[in-house]
This record gives sequence, structure tokens and C-alpha cells, in this order.
Amino acid sequence: MEKGREDWNHGFDIFLCFNLKRNISSPTDFSPFCVNFISTISQPWAPMKGGENLRIEILALTDEGHGFDKMARASRLYLAFPAGQVHSESYLKSLNPSLNVSMIVEVPPVAMLPNCLVQKKVLHPFRKQVGGTILAAKLAKERGWAINVGGGFHHCSSEKGGGFCVYADISLCIHFAFVRLNISRVMIIDLDAHQGNGHEMDFSDDRRVFILDMYNPGIYPLDFEARRYIDLGVEVKSGTATDEYLTKLDHALEVAEKKIDPDFIVYNAGTDILDGDPLGRLKVRPTDGKQAICGLHVCCYGIAT
Repeated sequence: MEKGREDWNHGFDIFLCFNLKRNISSPTDFSPFCVNFISTISQPWAPMKGGENLRIEILALTDEGHGFDKMARASRLYLAFPAGQVHSESYLKSLNPSLNVSMIVEVPPVAMLPNCLVQKKVLHPFRKQVGGTILAAKLAKERGWAINVGGGFHHCSSEKGGGFCVYADISLCIHFAFVRLNISRVMIIDLDAHQGNGHEMDFSDDRRVFILDMYNPGIYPLDFEARRYIDLGVEVKSGTATDEYLTKLDHALEVAEKKIDPDFIVYNAGTDILDGDPLGRLKVRPTDGKQAICGLHVCCYGIAT
């Protein structure tokens, strides 16, 4: 686990998808919004042989995409696999009043905007990120692993948004993996400081999905009903520092490995575990040489069987 910890310290907020069946290399190609590069890592689930090269697709899904192919593909994927595949019609209609959207994104002034503007400037960018999450899963199956710098909306379920999470992109991603990618077993590793109550509610009775959630129990969302559906919960109280955090994480991964043999992993993380974040209230330091994946929002892994 020590090697995996070091290799995962990327230091930015992203959505990742991985399929470890593929070993692909390509020239580094950097642009302000879309990046392809090669990184040698060790698989955090189990040590890889020789640290094979895996391809990373970084998809920064913003309104300033300027027609990048990755942006267009993400948008097309969202249209081809829309939110209605997971969200109820009543929930999607509830996004028409600007007031409801303002409460979900926790920005009160949004309530005063005409909904046509909210759709264009707030909800459309969210939908792009959902498309990027789905695209990341598709690329993970095809190439190795992929990163979407948006997404990770783990407080949103099929029937309810909240905590700045309008669409349940994690649930949509997993549903897409089941329906389109021939995936049968999924594990969610949620290391954001907040409990991932959205996906926990969505997969409460789906035994194909195993949820490991490591969260601060004293902060939002305090969803005690959703906690009942966590398969492996790890509580890290306010003030938890790096060493204790990583020790608990290592132990949790060891336990999870004995409970499920997944062929796809969705990993949700966040910088809110870092020391100084007023919402996460943890004290994990990014400069620690042993720091685990602390700059990420969501990751998906395809495990070779």
C-alpha cells in the first residue's frame, strides 16, 4: 500500500476511471482543457507487475471548452445516456423552478434568476460534467483509466439533490457500466470528507455494488438513514491527522479486498480532507511523502479478472 499511496498524490480535483486490463502508452499531449499523459503507478487495490504504464484522460469540462473533441463526446454521451436513466421525471421537473436549484447548489441569488438562465449557466455545465463522468467510465473500459476533472456529485440521489450536487453522476456512471460496459460487480471507494449519501441511497438494495465510505461523521450531510447502506464505513472524526487517516484507509482496503472481488471501482475523493479545509475539518497534509490520493473527486477502476 505504501507505493500506491505515493503514486496517487496528484493534487487536483478530478474524476478518474480505470480499467487495468489495458496497457496503453501515448505521447504526452497537453491543452488547457484536455490532457492525455502517461503515468507509472501501482494499482492501489493490489500491486501491479512492474508498474505498468496506464493512460490517463483528463477532461476539464467547463463552458470554455472551445469545441474540444472530449467536450463534444461528453455532451453526446450525456444525451445518449440521459439523467432520466437514473433520475425520476418528478425530480428532473423539480429543477425547473430556480428556487429549487438555488437550494441544491447552496447559492441563494440563483433563486432570483430566470430559469432559462439557470439552465444555461448552472445546469448545463453540471450536465457536461455528468457526460464527462460517463465518458470517463467508457474510456476506462477501453484504454485503462480516465480522469474527468468535474463530477463526484455524491450527495445527489435519484430523487433528491443537495450539497452542490444536482445530478447523480456516480449512480449514472455505474448504471452505464452495468448496461453498456458489461460490468457486473462495482465497488465505490468514497474518500471525500463528507458522507456519500446520494449513491448510498441509490444502491441501498443493489448487491452488485459494494460501498466503502470513509467520512467525518460530525459534518454534513448527517444522513443516518443512508449510513445503514454503507457496506464498510470508516469514521474519521474532526482533527484526524495524516498517519491515523492512512492507517485506517489501509485497514479498510484490506478488509474490503476480502469482502468483494470487483471488476470495476468508482473512487470518489476530495481536497476537503486536507488540513485547513473549514468544511472537512480533517488534518491530512498533502506534503506528507506518504499521502494517499487526496486531490481527487471520483475514480473508477476496471479490475482484470
